[in-house]
Amino acid sequence: MDDVSAFDPLRPRLQKIAYRMLGSVAEAEDIVQDVWLRWHGADRQDIDNAEAWLVSVTTRMSIDRLRAAKVQREHYTGIWLPEPLMTDSPATPEEMKERADDVSVAFLLLLERLSPEARAAFLLREVFDADYDEVAGAIGKTEAACRQLVSRAKAQLRDERPRYAVPREKHQQLLQTFAQALERGDFPAINAFLAQDAILIGDGGGKVQSFPKPMEGGRRIAQLFYAAALRYKSGLRVKLVMLNGEAALLRYFEGELESAQTFETDGERIVAIHVQRNPDKLARIAAAYPHP
Repeated sequence: MDDVSAFDPLRPRLQKIAYRMLGSVAEAEDIVQDVWLRWHGADRQDIDNAEAWLVSVTTRMSIDRLRAAKVQREHYTGIWLPEPLMTDSPATPEEMKERADDVSVAFLLLLERLSPEARAAFLLREVFDADYDEVAGAIGKTEAACRQLVSRAKAQLRDERPRYAVPREKHQQLLQTFAQALERGDFPAINAFLAQDAILIGDGGGKVQSFPKPMEGGRRIAQLFYAAALRYKSGLRVKLVMLNGEAALLRYFEGELESAQTFETDGERIVAIHVQRNPDKLARIAAAYPHP
């Protein structure tokens, strides 16, 4: 089997691991490209299992990259949010649940609380269903140590996981109606969609204006959305798309993509909004969806 035919079927899995480790599409692609170069130059006689070898190299490179990224993020301007990932609408309810649960922006942001090694162990075991011997081989620790890492990670994340399990269809319908209210500039409707204790978190990356800390309160957030509608009037457009495995909104001002917004809802109200405004993290989406 040649290099390409052995590597290409595993590329999507490696990409998923790297993205969930780093929260960056660009960095995940860099990791996978580096893994390909190592694979191309590796001595096949030393490799018993191609998939295990590739997963291990991807994981360890992602751990190293995340360590460096965590230092950089300490000096990030404002709040750091993951780069949104464009995803097609999944074909089955099972795929919807699987994809949205393990790749949502809220979940990736939550994973930032874990150390790089704990994040890798948790993801391999809980998201990618790897056996503990595979986890141990991938991160270079004993099975006992990996079990402890996963157990502690689960305990650390347990109380902070998304509060609500909402059917994807209901989530999508709510956002579609919310988008229409945004375009109309209908303040009572916008306000009614937001839970009283809703929060909004924005990432401008120091490139565009955003909030240095979360905005709290549904009415305050509604006023923020309403102000944009008043300012841009017919120049404001909102598009429903699939990002990170679930329905999300793209907002355009005068034909230019201004933000990508992902939401947590309880099925009736919006409880949290993550607003990505950093142009660097919007570039791929803007190229894919250049017009509202």
